Amino acid sequence: MASTRELTTTFAEIFGPKKTTHYFSPGRINLIGEHTDYNGGHVFPASITYGTYGAAAPRDDKKVLVYSTNFEDVGVISFAIDQLAYDKKDNWANYVKGMILKMQEAGHTIDHGFELLVEGTIPNGAGLSSSASLELLVGVVLEDLFELDTDRLELVQTGKKVENEFIGVNSGIMDQFAIGFGDVDQAILLDTNTLAYEMVPVKLDGYAIVIMNTNKRRELADSKYNERRSECEEALARLQTKLDIHALGDLDEETFEANTELIGDDTLIHRARHAVTENQRTLKAKAELENGNLEAFGQLLNASHDSLRHEYEVTGIELDTLVDAAQAQAGVLGARMTGAGFGGCAIALVKEDTIPAFKNNVYDTYMNTVGYAPDFYVAHIGSGTTKLD
Repeated sequence: MASTRELTTTFAEIFGPKKTTHYFSPGRINLIGEHTDYNGGHVFPASITYGTYGAAAPRDDKKVLVYSTNFEDVGVISFAIDQLAYDKKDNWANYVKGMILKMQEAGHTIDHGFELLVEGTIPNGAGLSSSASLELLVGVVLEDLFELDTDRLELVQTGKKVENEFIGVNSGIMDQFAIGFGDVDQAILLDTNTLAYEMVPVKLDGYAIVIMNTNKRRELADSKYNERRSECEEALARLQTKLDIHALGDLDEETFEANTELIGDDTLIHRARHAVTENQRTLKAKAELENGNLEAFGQLLNASHDSLRHEYEVTGIELDTLVDAAQAQAGVLGARMTGAGFGGCAIALVKEDTIPAFKNNVYDTYMNTVGYAPDFYVAHIGSGTTKLD
């Protein structure tokens, strides 16, 4: 974790000494409910204590200067608040530009520049949503520096707009929502259709969530993500010829299985079956957690991975090796991939006193099968995006 003192010191080295304000925006894990968000189902994410720290100070001209300690070779990136076109060479600063632009388009006054130092503790490329973490961080910085009359839901929806309309990634709202609304030791059951949500206490009683990073870059994820999305849309359109539904998330398993002949294509049936069953698993997972039934919750994690592997086909050898190895360890109640797939991370629910042996054994299996090392992080569920001082 970056301390506010360290942030202030680095800020002074880069931009010169001045009074700064400090902020934190978490990453997120999704406990269960994968590839359900764009299918009108439920997701069950939580914000984690890894995230993005920021230090900011206003300027009295129109210039915005940004610097990330994670990309020191990129150096300081500068642009004017009235010149906010996407520019590939501006690298990660495009997320800052996008948030300013979309807030301006919504009628908010952002009329002078500022300096922003960013330090991220989310492992790069791990699929723990560093981009949404940065979007919400910038949202809270703008809200604070410019005294904007906004609320958390608007910042969350603005982050999604930046992702969809400015960066060009066709993602759902889960990441921004989890990061904006997260709270300590609480997961969020979110209905992605209506944005109705409830906070669910996560009491792990001697167990911990271990994040396992494949360390595989996720080159395939975006193209396959869009392919899966269109396969689900096609399956839905075929079901809608007879059923009065708005999304695959409207269906229970029985109704779906009784109507698969409307889809009439094996691949599309598999894709839609995952969307329907995963939504039902997510609702069950919330009930099991509330009842303190961690064993049943773990079994749902295992079933989720099984469906992502065989019905949705978004896992791959790296994730399957990690999850199979994790599920075989003593003290593990369940494990599954989390995120878009094809690399990124998996999570496991592990008895705390078995974590050292768990890491060693899974590491060895992964090295022998895949040929390079995974990384492990113990996830603690922390606060959503916040001003620190």
